[in-house]
Amino acid sequence: MSIGDIFYIIAMVLFAIMTFAIIRGNFQRKFDKEGNRKDP
Repeated sequence: MSIGDIFYIIAMVLFAIMTFAIIRGNFQRKFDKEGNRKDP
């Protein structure tokens, strides 16, 4: 494996983690601790 391949794999993993963190943050903002929606 070349340096480019390794860098590409690292970038893909970081992108997946960032996407998961953003979606999880948005989901947590919509619900309170009991799981009830906080829609206005």
